Amino acid sequence: MSDKPDISEVESFDKSKLKKTETKEKNPLPSKETIEQEKAAATS
Repeated sequence: MSDKPDISEVESFDKSKLKKTETKEKNPLPSKETIEQEKAAATS
């Protein structure tokens, strides 16, 4: 058995068969302003 994986299927894969999807961030990071407001509220 070879150490290298068999990529023959990957080389012959047709990308045009894939469907286009919209990605949406489920858990976006808070903005810098939000972080600063929370820090100020926690210290006061």
